[in-house]
Amino acid sequence: MILHLDKEIPRSVINPFIENPTYFINEKIDFIQLVNSSTNKKIPIELRDFVLKKFDFNNDIQLASIDYHEHRNVKIKNFSIGKNSDSLPVIMGPCSVENTQQINQVAKFLKANGLSCIRAGAFKPRTSPYSFQGLEHEGLEILQSEAKKNNLITFSEAKHSEHIDHLINHCDVVQIGTKSMYDQSILKALSKTKKPVLLKRGFNATLQEFIQAAEFILSGGNENVILCERGIRTFETKTRFALDFCSIAWIKEHINLPIIVDPSHALGERYGIIDLSKAAIAIGADGLLIEVHPSPDKALSDANQQIDFKMAEELIKSIQPLIKMNNKRLV
Repeated sequence: MILHLDKEIPRSVINPFIENPTYFINEKIDFIQLVNSSTNKKIPIELRDFVLKKFDFNNDIQLASIDYHEHRNVKIKNFSIGKNSDSLPVIMGPCSVENTQQINQVAKFLKANGLSCIRAGAFKPRTSPYSFQGLEHEGLEILQSEAKKNNLITFSEAKHSEHIDHLINHCDVVQIGTKSMYDQSILKALSKTKKPVLLKRGFNATLQEFIQAAEFILSGGNENVILCERGIRTFETKTRFALDFCSIAWIKEHINLPIIVDPSHALGERYGIIDLSKAAIAIGADGLLIEVHPSPDKALSDANQQIDFKMAEELIKSIQPLIKMNNKRLV
C-alpha cells in the first residue's frame, strides 16, 4: 500500500510511523509518501484525515509499478534515460580497469565516436579467488581522471556496501552487479542517496525478485534506478546465459523504470554481440551496456566477450537506423 499524505500533517502524527521500521516515509515536493506491505490494505486511523491518495497492489512491486507512476526518466548529467527520453545511451568500456593507458585509449575512442558514457570495473566480484579482482580505489581514480579529460559519464560496480561512499565520489552511476542484486546492504546504502543506480538482474532471479530488489532502493527515497537485463541461467550450455528478451517486453508493460540490455555477459562470446544489440534496440530497450577493450584477447577478465574498437564501430553504425526508428538519438 502506498499513501500520499498532506504535507501539513502534524509531526506528532507522522513521527510514530517514521520510527516504525515496517513503514517507509519519503518527503516529496507536494506530499509525504508512506509505503507499507502490499498485504496491508487498511489506512491507519491516525492518518485518515491526511490521506490525499491511496494505491493498493496485489504484490510488493509497488513504487516501480506502472499502476503507481508513469514511465520514469532518470537524468544523468546532460541527458536522461527512459521510455519517454529522446536519448539512447550506449555505455561502452572494458570489464575491468587494468591501467591508465587502457582507459585512456577507450575514453578517446568513445569521444571520437560521439558516445557519452564509459563503463569499467574497479571492484570485481569474481567466481574464482584466482581471477583478477580489480585495482579497487586506484582503478576508480584512473577511470575518473581519464573520463574527466574526455568529458565522459562514468559507470562502475559496487562489490560491498563499504565501497559506496568512494563510488559516489568517483563515478556518476553506481552499478549493482548480478551477484550483488540480493545484497541488501548495498541496496539500502544506495537508497539513501540520489545517485543514479544501474541494477543488474541476478542470473537466477525471477522478474518479481528483480523488481523487488529495485523496490529496496526506491523505498529508501532514491528514484534514480535503471534496470539492466544481462541474461539468466537456464538448462542451455552452449551460451553463457540466456538473454531474456521477454523480460524487456514485460518490464516496459508493467514497470515504470528504464531498462537497458547487456548482451556481453549474456552470450559470453563476442561473435553475436552486434546482432543481440540490434535485437535489444528493436524490442525497445532504453540503452545498451557493451564491453569494449583495446586488445580483448589480452584482457585480464572476460576476454572472450569483449569486442575491439573495429567491432564497436560496426556495432554503433548498425544500430543507428534502429535508434532513429525509435525517435531517439545515440548518446
